[in-house]
Amino acid sequence: MQRISDRGPVYYRFESWPERNGCVHGVFTRLGGVSESPWASLNVGRTVGDDPAAVAHNKRLMAQALDLPPESACTVWQVHSADTVVITEPPEPQEWLARADGLVTNCPGVALEMRFADCTPILLYDPVRRVIGLAHAGWRGTVAGAGPSAVRAMVEAFGCRPADILAGIGPSIGPGRYQVGNEVVDAVHRSFGSTDGLVHRAGDGSAYLDLWAANRQAQ
Repeated sequence: MQRISDRGPVYYRFESWPERNGCVHGVFTRLGGVSESPWASLNVGRTVGDDPAAVAHNKRLMAQALDLPPESACTVWQVHSADTVVITEPPEPQEWLARADGLVTNCPGVALEMRFADCTPILLYDPVRRVIGLAHAGWRGTVAGAGPSAVRAMVEAFGCRPADILAGIGPSIGPGRYQVGNEVVDAVHRSFGSTDGLVHRAGDGSAYLDLWAANRQAQ
């Protein structure tokens, strides 16, 4: 991924994605905002105790960095599900559209926004149908199929072909750090039929989940 830091907040983008048809994207870090400690600095979560004015300012900074109108962004109340919201027309201004963890749209001028912490961002783009998608996949969303749910929504709602859809897995907690319990290992096994290549055991028997590999394999 390419690091962009010359236009305000620091963000990353996939170098292999063509910036064409008016589609822009960015995975922002916590750097370059106005929130004070302990939220410093680019906090966009409204439910963590930060000053609402700072959150709103941070959202404007993100939009400006991508040359998007601040009012174009829409989001969801993320609940670690595999539910996807389909946007077929610009929504009315509101704090969030629904409880869900995926968004897809073919509406020019509509931006999709989510918050990830250590969970996995999945960005989707069909340059043929000009459809974009975004999914939030922690371990619960990953085993439930949050990414595939968003792809199916693009196919069913907008006639996208899976072969045309570009998928990017963004930064999240890495496989060497994401220690999980047996309940997560069991959930991965039920979802994927195996934990090979997905769960790694340390010398002391503790388990570590590779969210990147799991989301690459998800169907």
